[in-house]
Amino acid sequence: MHAVLNVELAFWSAVALIVYAYAGYPCALALVACVRRRTTLERPHTPRVSFIITAHNEEARIADKIANTLLQDYPPARWEVIVASDCSTDDTDLIAMAFAPRVRLVRARERRGKEAAQRLAIDAADGDILVFSDVATALAPGAVGAIVAGFADPAVGCVSSVDRFIDRDGRAAGEGAYVRYEMLLRSLETRVNSLVGLSGSFFAARRIVCQAWASNRQSDFSTLLRAVELGYRGVLDPKSIGYYRSIDDPGGEFGRKVRTVVRGLAVLAANVHMLNPLRFGLFAWQLASHKLCRWLVPFGMIVALVTGAILAAESRLYQGLFAAQAVFYAAAVAGLFTPVPLFRIPAFLLTANLAVLTAWVRFARGERMITWRPSERQSIIQSQGTIR
Repeated sequence: MHAVLNVELAFWSAVALIVYAYAGYPCALALVACVRRRTTLERPHTPRVSFIITAHNEEARIADKIANTLLQDYPPARWEVIVASDCSTDDTDLIAMAFAPRVRLVRARERRGKEAAQRLAIDAADGDILVFSDVATALAPGAVGAIVAGFADPAVGCVSSVDRFIDRDGRAAGEGAYVRYEMLLRSLETRVNSLVGLSGSFFAARRIVCQAWASNRQSDFSTLLRAVELGYRGVLDPKSIGYYRSIDDPGGEFGRKVRTVVRGLAVLAANVHMLNPLRFGLFAWQLASHKLCRWLVPFGMIVALVTGAILAAESRLYQGLFAAQAVFYAAAVAGLFTPVPLFRIPAFLLTANLAVLTAWVRFARGERMITWRPSERQSIIQSQGTIR
């Protein structure tokens, strides 16, 4: 009897973790937002801005990215564009230098990773606000003006853009639906307190937040945590949008997710003290819920499946719950091989959590993936620098 009770406890604990990570946390945020709503002061604000594009062997995309960036309608005398080359071995540097004097090139002497290249650009920059963007991300002309507007609020230390993930036909599907969910979650976090993470493809931060830049850790996550430690908050700006496409190769997208989570785990491990609610209050709960609980979901899925199979022999209730799990996994596998829209989200959830599980294994082995490999996501910038 005790053995069955222990299995039941394990099953329901695993289910509770999964449900809380995906549904309970956003619902809790929505409830908190009813009694606690933080606003962001915005007014015409044109601080000195340094726009940093990090690149490694991007000769095929760098010209379009720079052209798209130079279309920004921000006052020319109030901003600069810096390309941080992570020791590129192709024509990336030559292409960037062709845009001088409107663009400055900062080149790493040896390849040390994305964050190390960003560190060089930060040291060379003279802006009060530093804006970071990936090569594959397209921006509308007003994007820079929109993302820096939030810094008129002295409580804001960093600002994240909204991700728009589209396929070749301009439709959101699979991860696109998940990205919309993530953006809703970030919107709720902004209303309640602070973001927990920034969009790595397009974000901005005050110079003071970037002074203790970690050259060996994921910059978007680290920057947000540094801002909170300094007493600032991170916010989502719905008017700042980064557009990007998926990787055509599913294996490439899986590898990107693994790298992202391994790097995120390294940041969390280095900042585990921020999970202490006595020091960081509401943010500690947010960090545990959004990051740690989400990254523990694969283990919950395994426990729920194994214990569900054991309990299926005990009652019809558990038979039904195990059957529901079987249907989910069948739909997820079918979604990997068929284009049926109904199966896309289960397929994405399965592959995303397999990637997280793989990341945990690699992290436990000591891998940190400091050396950066640029995303293979296709740019949606046309040759003239506009957004499709």
